[in-house]
Amino acid sequence: MEACKIKQLYNLDMTIAKELLKKLEYPWEALSQIEDFIRELGKTLDPELYEQKGEDIWIAKSAHAAPTAFIHGPAIIDEEAEIRHCAFIRGSAIVGKKAVVGNSTELKNVILFDQVQVPHYNYVGDSILGYKAHMGAGSITSNVKSDKTLVSVKSREGVIETGRKKFGAMLGDEVEVGCGSVLNPGTVIGPCSNIYPLSMVRGVVAANSIYKNRNEIVEKQ
Repeated sequence: MEACKIKQLYNLDMTIAKELLKKLEYPWEALSQIEDFIRELGKTLDPELYEQKGEDIWIAKSAHAAPTAFIHGPAIIDEEAEIRHCAFIRGSAIVGKKAVVGNSTELKNVILFDQVQVPHYNYVGDSILGYKAHMGAGSITSNVKSDKTLVSVKSREGVIETGRKKFGAMLGDEVEVGCGSVLNPGTVIGPCSNIYPLSMVRGVVAANSIYKNRNEIVEKQ
């Protein structure tokens, strides 16, 4: 499925994780490698720009992390990122340049490209969010199926078996997710698409789409 490939979803120049992603075909292939990649990349970061905080945690000196935020390694917080009050970063997380992780937002095993915003009560797990992607207040990625079976990616073109039990959502560059939405396991949203508030999304949403509900997905004009 061409629309689900990394080269169709992301501008890799907009993430410190470029070297990990550029060798892969589909973004979810990176999920099992994020932890080790952070540990190796962290050792190479310029100490003039990044400070190591605890075990396997690197925070750019230009970033701001609230004293009430919790950050567990391995993690990289890139330049000018903002980690707000009571954010909960559980580990294996890359937070891009000028990204915002907000109040009571929880991250686990994720890559947030530069300028991503997850600013209000979001849960983002086992997911990759592209450049300038934004999740509205209370929107979440659901990363485990209710029956605990392995996640597959489904579209009109067919089905890809990922072999993963935990897989949230892959958001392309500049995706806008409305408040209170749930992105079900295995969701892939193409670049520059908008998801209406209170949506329940599953499967593949094409680039440049407006998702109103599962039966009404229109192309942007």
